[in-house]
Parts: sequence; structure tokens; C-alpha cells
Amino acid sequence: MPTAPAVILIVDDHRAVREELVFQLTFDGYLAREAPDGPSGLQMALDPAVDLLVLDVKLPGMDGLEVLAKAKEARPELPVVMISGHGDLETAVLAVRRGAYDFLQKPFGKDRLALSLQNALAASRLARENAALRQALARDHALLGDSAAMQQARATIAKIAPTDVIALVTGENGVGKELAVRQLHLQSRRCDGPFVARNCAAIPDDLVESELFGHERGAFTGALAAHAGAFEQAHGGTLFLDEVGDMPLPMQAKLLRVLQERRVQRLGGAKEIAVDVRIVAATNQDLAALVAAEAFREDLYYRLHGVRVHLPALRDRRDDIGPLALHFLAGARARHGLPPRRLHADAIGWLQAQPWPGNVRQLRNVVEAAAALADGEEIGCADLQTALTPAPARDAGGTDWFAFERLEDFRAATEKEFLRRKLLEFGGNIKRTAERIDLMRSNLYKKLERYGLK
Repeated sequence: MPTAPAVILIVDDHRAVREELVFQLTFDGYLAREAPDGPSGLQMALDPAVDLLVLDVKLPGMDGLEVLAKAKEARPELPVVMISGHGDLETAVLAVRRGAYDFLQKPFGKDRLALSLQNALAASRLARENAALRQALARDHALLGDSAAMQQARATIAKIAPTDVIALVTGENGVGKELAVRQLHLQSRRCDGPFVARNCAAIPDDLVESELFGHERGAFTGALAAHAGAFEQAHGGTLFLDEVGDMPLPMQAKLLRVLQERRVQRLGGAKEIAVDVRIVAATNQDLAALVAAEAFREDLYYRLHGVRVHLPALRDRRDDIGPLALHFLAGARARHGLPPRRLHADAIGWLQAQPWPGNVRQLRNVVEAAAALADGEEIGCADLQTALTPAPARDAGGTDWFAFERLEDFRAATEKEFLRRKLLEFGGNIKRTAERIDLMRSNLYKKLERYGLK
């Protein structure tokens, strides 16, 4: 399908200049509009249909530089090419600082103007595509959930994202730590720079230094070519160090030095390389406990612990399970071309009653698998149960059922968990819960009081 021709607005007080430019632009396949002064030019430039502005510096009613500033304030994405018969270097620099893409001094050749317009439109198109891509990435990596803990996490990310402060993201496996780090990057001034992630637990101990800091050719057996490490690759962007608690102790000292000096030295190299990188670390471990056990450097712990962003386990925000499940179901249909299916009315309660040791990642996998396996238009509890991978015998709080030494304690723990799940299943309705489990309401109230489940 052919694309519509670009609309270019010419603002110049000389009629002959406007007519000549309109003729040239029309011949080149553009749609040309014209304005004779600053105020009318500014008003026309605010029209979203205008793709590019050719703007003279000297204009009646409003100076061209003022038109430029106001037009860019209202439409930052609008490319502007300034033209002038009295241009000087100072004016050109000022115009570029105010957002002009190019500055042409009259008289300019047709080829010079055509090249400037092509480049300006191409740069504008690329900027729009990048903005759309960032928006799509932000949606794909959104931290979903309306619980107080998730709202706090998102608020913290929004506050620190524009800065370069080091952040530490904590939480169990599967809660979405990388999503939080992605949001930090996408909302930062480094969003156009690279995002480089390294899992410290997945790198062999003898390759950690090379992977992070790089190496020169011949630095070790098998180093057949020079290699830029993660810090160099992330220059101008964000470096995500996942599972930083698993980093070997010798490497922790070298990492601390790089964080302090912002310079790396490749393995086998003689010179230091300056790096401009925003560091974000994540862990599912208690770093303070590792410090106490002398398994993690205390000075590195305090260096990484700039601002902490904690993501709660899914079992601690069960009200988010329903919206998350619906979101994952819609995503599964779109990605895998599945027929329209909806969750049965009882399915949400069933999902909320599960312990989810794998957190959000596990919930997503279960919903997507059930959407693929279901036969009818509705996904019921049986479909979800089939898709649910059996978990170890632990309750929602991580309790090991077989760790109790007394039968009385085991009975109390299982009864508490049974009542909690039934309450979730029936939306906290005491009457329906009591009827379903065949227990008088007065007795149910007493048990709820005993177990702190009011």
C-alpha cells in the first residue's frame, strides 16, 4: 500500500521564495503549504497533518526562532529546517539548540534542500518508530497489579528511573525482577542506549571476569579474539546484574572497584577503559545474611543497596491474581492464535487458592497451557489443574508439612491452610464457606479468630 506524501509547511515572508519552494516540493512529490508570517505559520505548524516545517529566521509578527521554540514545545517530534538570507554561525547554533534539524543559508541549491528534507523526514520517522517501540516494550514489560506493594514498587521505579542511582531489586524467583529492571531502563534518560543483562549464577566462575570486563586476544587458552565485556557493551545504557548474590568473592572486589572508578580493564589488557553505565542488581537471596555468613562483601552490599525495589510474592497479593490471569489469557490468544476462550466463574477463585511457589512466571505458564489444552470456550478448574505442575508439599507460606514433630501442630497448620483456601474460594463469604465445609458459622468464626484469619 503506497504511503501518503509528506506535508511540508513553508513559512517565509517573501512570496517569490514561497512560490519557488512550493514548485520544487510539489515536483519532488510532497504536499506543500505556505504561510507569510510568524503567527500564521505557528498556527499552521501545530496541525498534526504537517510533517515538516521549513522556517525563515526573519519574519513579520513573530521571529522565526520564537516560532521554532513554540512549535517544538507543542510538537517535539516535528522536524524543522531553518533558512535565512542573513544567517551567521551564532544564529545557526542557536537554532539547532532550540531543536532545528538543519540550517540552510540562502541561496541554497535544490539538491542541498532536497537532501536536508529527506534526512529530516527519515530522522523524524525513525524517532517515531523508536518511540512506538519503547511504548510497546513498556507494555510488554509492564509490572501489573494494583496491590499496595506493587503500587509502591512502581512509584519507586518512577522516582529513581531518571537518575543514575544504583538500584537493588529483590524478590523470589518468578516475581518479575527483570521486568522491574526493564522499566527502570525504559523510563530513564538512557532508554535509547543498550540494555545488557548478565546472570551471575549462570556464568562459570572462571569466566566471570571475562564476561563482565572483557579480554584481549591471547589472554587465556581459547581467547582467539578480543572481546568487549558487559560493561563496555552497556556503555551509555543499563547493565543488569541478575542473581548478584551468586557472584564469586574474588570478583566482588573487582566489581566494587569498577563501581567506584567507572573504569574497566580487560583480562590480559594494559589500559583502563572508561565506561558510562547505570548499574541495577537483583537477587532472590538475603544479602545481609550472606554478609553475616561472610559469603558476600559488606562494602559491596552497601554499594549496591542504593535504592531497594522489593517485589512481593504472588501469594502476598492474591487480589492481583485474577487480573494477571486475564492479561495472560489475552496475551496467549494473541501470540499463539488460540480461539477465544474465557475463564469460568470458579476459575479465578481456584487460581487465588493456589500457593504459586513459582510466582507470576508459574501463573503465566499455567494460564497459557490451560488456554491451549481446553476443549470448549471456557477454561475451568479442571483445565487449570491439568496445566499446574505439582509442587512440593508446602503451603502458601512455604511451610513444609512434614517438618512438624507433633501431630497436633500438623493438624493445626493444615486446618488453617484449608480454611484460608476455602475463604478465598468463596470470596470471603462466611455463610457460603461454612455451608460448603459443613461447619456451623459460630464455630467457623471461632476457628478464624484462633488462626488470625478474620
